[in-house]
Amino acid sequence: MPGRLKSSDGPSEAVLVEGILRRSRDLPAPRMAQVILIAALLCYVGITALNILSAGVEGLALAAAFGCLGAVFALQLLHSRTSTQRVPTGHRALTLGAQAAFTYLPLIALKSQWGAMAGFLAGSLLLLLPPRLGWILYGIVGVSMLVPPLLEGRPVIDSVYLVQTTLLTGLVTFGLTRLSELVRVLHESRGELTRAAVTRERLRFARDLHDLLGYSLSAIQLKGELIHRLIPAHPARAMDEIEDVLAISRQSLADVRRVASGYRDMSLEEEIASAKSVLGAAEVDAVTDIRMGEVSSPVDTVLATVLREAVTNVLRHSRAVHCEITAIEEDGLMTLSVTNDGVTDGYRDTSPHSGSGLGNLGLRLRAVGGELTVERGPGTLFRVVARVPAHGDVDPDLDESDEAAEGERSWLLA
Repeated sequence: MPGRLKSSDGPSEAVLVEGILRRSRDLPAPRMAQVILIAALLCYVGITALNILSAGVEGLALAAAFGCLGAVFALQLLHSRTSTQRVPTGHRALTLGAQAAFTYLPLIALKSQWGAMAGFLAGSLLLLLPPRLGWILYGIVGVSMLVPPLLEGRPVIDSVYLVQTTLLTGLVTFGLTRLSELVRVLHESRGELTRAAVTRERLRFARDLHDLLGYSLSAIQLKGELIHRLIPAHPARAMDEIEDVLAISRQSLADVRRVASGYRDMSLEEEIASAKSVLGAAEVDAVTDIRMGEVSSPVDTVLATVLREAVTNVLRHSRAVHCEITAIEEDGLMTLSVTNDGVTDGYRDTSPHSGSGLGNLGLRLRAVGGELTVERGPGTLFRVVARVPAHGDVDPDLDESDEAAEGERSWLLA
């Protein structure tokens, strides 16, 4: 059955990664986000402390009030930690119960002067409980603050003000804690994305080395074996083959330099001529049909790479006697076909690291809007066909995610 890899739509992972890194560059560091959260909590604690002092509380009552204030602050810091939000439900219920006790018991003596601390409890409920239950209890805590001013005989407006202050404090506590967590997660994600970008570049480099050097090294190996056979009886012809080996090795060195610099322009017509020479050295009868018009440089490079890999497969993974190479441009569509008659059931190159280039070719063709087809014909016939718009250009949104890697694995099983 033929297999196809087609170009995908939509922004790629690489583009999204670049956008995230660019937009997150000016965000505060996680430590700074934590400092902002703690400073905000200290401000609320300071306001309550001033209220207590202004109420004239003295002696043991003042010490007890400040002790309860410190306990509420410590419990709120505990509840604002990410790790606390993942602890078992029973442990969270215990700490919330303690915070509720330190919130409501001082109200008996301090009344409205202590009311702001209920905002911390409201925020903790939102942080530690499931959303529906958390919001219900958040509202109940806010409404409960209607009572202290009324017990003191204060106007209703004071009760409304205390409710509003409590609810606002809860929202600020909840929001700053969540934002602090988001900043931390985003900075961790930036590190992971950076590592992924490095890995992607390593994969690109390895893929390019495979596509560019696999063919050249196979050709050098074959010509070396041919030279070894020719030296005793045909030394003059052996010298000609040595010249070819030197030319291929020089081209391989240039290919490595192009890979390192990121430029990999190649010519399909030159590769076809080289392929005929290498196939001839391997005693494979090569027939070519070239009817090319003008093609864009990216398409020319991709098709030359496809031809290299296809010829490498003929040399290393088959026992071909005949090989047909066609390159035809028709109605703006460029079609490259490489057919050989040497595939055998179960045959694989037994050398280590024998290659996985068809998946690489699928990725390259997809980047210029093309597709790759691999077909098993009758008998020992095997065909690789690449179709691509003659004037296609590289798609910057090429998706090289795990889906592409899975596609490569499927090609290896073809």
